[in-house]
Amino acid sequence: MYPQLKLDNQLCFRFYTVSRLITQAYQPLLKGLGLTYPQYLVMLVLWEKDQQPVNDIAKRLMLNTNTITPLLKRMETEGIVKREKGTEDARQVIVSLTAKGKAMEEQAQCIPNELMNSFTCNKILVESGESLAALLDEMIASLSEE
Repeated sequence: MYPQLKLDNQLCFRFYTVSRLITQAYQPLLKGLGLTYPQYLVMLVLWEKDQQPVNDIAKRLMLNTNTITPLLKRMETEGIVKREKGTEDARQVIVSLTAKGKAMEEQAQCIPNELMNSFTCNKILVESGESLAALLDEMIASLSEE
């Protein structure tokens, strides 16, 4: 066997595993809000800046619009967001928070700290998390330039 093909030598597998486990760790925290992890990411974008075109949300989340559109439709059905045609460009769809979606921000404010506390309990220091975030940002920037 080629050593470069061993699973234990794959950095990508570690990223995949961490991503899956973090998403899993979010589930009980988001359950009270009735959100999935991808919906939570959309909400984070909209809580930063409400009334955004679908294209801008997709770009911010580094997703294709055809990936995010069904997600937004479900969120609209749940009464969290509303989608409306743009006034300047009828082809553009603007996504806005409903009153229910805005109220969820207050409930969600503790989620990042609760997640970090679960890491701290598992001996992951906040300083390590900050340096890891910086390294991951560099990797994302490098990979997204291609």
